Amino acid sequence: MAATTTPGMVMTTINPCVSSTRKRIMTSTAHSSTEYKEASWTRLTSSSHISFSSRHPLLQSFTSGDVKFQKIITRAMSGADENMPLPGLPIDLRGKRAFIAGVADDNGYGWAIAKSLAAAGAEILVGTWVPALNIFESSLRRGKFDESRKLPDGSLMEITKVYPLDAVYDKPEDVPEDVKTNKRYSGSSNWTVQEVVEAVKQDFGSIDILVHSLANGPEVSKPLLETSRKGYLAAVSASSGASISLTAGASERIIPGYGGGMSSAKAALESDTRVLAFEAGRKHKIRVNTISAGPLRSRAAKAIGFIDMMIDYSFANAPVMRELTAEDIGNAAAFLASPLASAITGAVVYVDNGLNAMGVGVDSPIFENLGIPKGY
Repeated sequence: MAATTTPGMVMTTINPCVSSTRKRIMTSTAHSSTEYKEASWTRLTSSSHISFSSRHPLLQSFTSGDVKFQKIITRAMSGADENMPLPGLPIDLRGKRAFIAGVADDNGYGWAIAKSLAAAGAEILVGTWVPALNIFESSLRRGKFDESRKLPDGSLMEITKVYPLDAVYDKPEDVPEDVKTNKRYSGSSNWTVQEVVEAVKQDFGSIDILVHSLANGPEVSKPLLETSRKGYLAAVSASSGASISLTAGASERIIPGYGGGMSSAKAALESDTRVLAFEAGRKHKIRVNTISAGPLRSRAAKAIGFIDMMIDYSFANAPVMRELTAEDIGNAAAFLASPLASAITGAVVYVDNGLNAMGVGVDSPIFENLGIPKGY
């Protein structure tokens, strides 16, 4: 798994003049963006007694085994009285267990989704790419993530267990010898998909919520015409399929530079979302949705090479002119996992400040005399 890419990228073209546009309008929106972030977290903390879908073994996908790191223990909703009903339309995931596949640091969408689910009361399990496992666990133990682990009630997000995971391989016999002997994998075991499933089943019996926050594009910087078969299949293999997943606007529209088969992988993921929504819904009463996320300046997104330009483009051209945050995606995922979304399945939910609705880039000089608002 050479280069890892961010799941959410939404653009139509790249204009080199975007950065100056964003500088002119950033000041007027910075304060409101901060208020929005605080308000969204406040809304997420409310909870009451609403039942969710029953636990089912199908949701045990993407989960692995023996790991030295045990627990980071602090209650996600410390002080919450489960016997007191709360007003409004709450997101209540107390008593539910979530597995988030694809958490390797504290600044990506996977981490933000884990926090939102924890804030709503869910128990959190995560799957971390094997080569990143030691650094991730060490950072947790040493308190390097404590600031970003803070939940709205002041407590820290609890991660019950971290599992090593490489979703490219279904079972041990699928792993090539050069990967088995790679020093980045030494010290870890039971990290293929089937082994993780069995480990989670043995540890907890079942899970209620599965989040697929994985994206593997070893040749993402190459145009599709120059992508090898191996690189293409790796992208499609690890970047599609789940009950809540992350997709990108490149699945529907051309984004030059987003290569290596990743656009194909995301298109496959959206197709799988619809098919699985029918099959899993009819057979197991399980809902399947995907979030089409806008660009985020995460560690994984740096593999693309021009994430800052994508963020500038989105800021200048989206209907809502504000920089997308990881919390925006996390809160949307918490909603989709909650009873409030009980009639939503097979959907691609756009969380990109509305950029997906745009047919043109309005920062183009062609539109400069139309009086289009530049900010508020």
